[in-house]
Amino acid sequence: MALDLILGNARLANGAGGSSTVDIGIAGAKIAAIDPNLEADCERLDAEGRLVSSGLVETHIHLDKSRILDRCSPSPDRGRDHMARVGAIKHTFTVEDVYERARQTLEECILNGTTHMRTHVEVDPNVGMKSVEALQQLAKDYAWAIDLELCVFAQEGMSNVPEADKNVEEGLKRGAPVVGGAPGYDPDHAAQITRVFDLAREYDTDVDLHLDVGSTTDDMDIHLVCDLTEKYGMGGRVAIGHGSKYSCLPPDEFKTLAKRLADTGVTVTVLPATDLFVMGRERDHNVIRGVPDANALIAHGVNCCLSTNNVLNPFTPFGDCSLMRIANLYANIVQRGSADELDECFEMMTHRPADLIGRDDYGVEAGKTADLVVWDATSANEAVSRIASPLFGFKNGRRTFSRTRPELHRP
Repeated sequence: MALDLILGNARLANGAGGSSTVDIGIAGAKIAAIDPNLEADCERLDAEGRLVSSGLVETHIHLDKSRILDRCSPSPDRGRDHMARVGAIKHTFTVEDVYERARQTLEECILNGTTHMRTHVEVDPNVGMKSVEALQQLAKDYAWAIDLELCVFAQEGMSNVPEADKNVEEGLKRGAPVVGGAPGYDPDHAAQITRVFDLAREYDTDVDLHLDVGSTTDDMDIHLVCDLTEKYGMGGRVAIGHGSKYSCLPPDEFKTLAKRLADTGVTVTVLPATDLFVMGRERDHNVIRGVPDANALIAHGVNCCLSTNNVLNPFTPFGDCSLMRIANLYANIVQRGSADELDECFEMMTHRPADLIGRDDYGVEAGKTADLVVWDATSANEAVSRIASPLFGFKNGRRTFSRTRPELHRP
């Protein structure tokens, strides 16, 4: 068999091979074979019994407004004006500025094992199409390491801002494969949601909305989203991010919502870092956490993902671009610690978001694209519980990064 690389002694996340390790043979951009003992005249990299998975999939991040803390700090004393602070400086964005900040964040994501990404891009009048231009160029420049797709949306209102609506449509005309929205910041939630679905149908794109952020179950927009998804037969092509209100539902109502989400094919992307930081600030005690239990949603048949959202800005003034850390944080919040539950957390960074973005070439199987990561762990649940470091990454069969394991120098 003609191979370019053998990734030997690999342990697979799906348990193939049982407790034994396997060799993964790569030819060109594809996984050519998986076998306990592969032989070929090619380079061989020993995984030493560590976990090998497909690359992580980040479906909800804001590259365009990452790393802006030098221009706008978080609200002091648990203030709630994150939106205003970011909106006030968006007019200072330039194409070059967005590109450079986004580049730094993207490179950190790659070094933390991400090989596929959907970034949400704001096109409000105070920034226009500058971020779209910057990120479309970034996607081309880093195609060797990551597949980057854009979701264009208006953050600060759309139904009442004709120019924002025009910019969203312009983004779709320029090739963005996803249209989004933030109806919670629009005076007419239903009008924005309906308009987003109309644009999705006109341009044949997916839908990905910021939805139902808040500390109560009042005025939830998910019901309209499910209705429109069902009406237009868009199951599997619609996602919502946040859903913090769902964490406030009593069990019976939660189960009813979960069944509706599952039946209509709406994905929920949970964003623990941001929602932990911004939720419940109106309270001076017993502060709500606002992170929905994705494991419970999955138990009712809902597709769920975990994602980063913001990095180093007033909405989330932290972040190392590690989805593994996000998964560990999430598991702590929703109190999920069994091996099966942590395995599911790993799935929410890999196969589940891959399904959302329609990657049928994803997975560690012969014939699939060789987008792979070697983790300093022996199982998926161990990787989540220990926030395992990625040691090597591959995109289309080519190594994209290496990380040196720390070494203890004994006396």
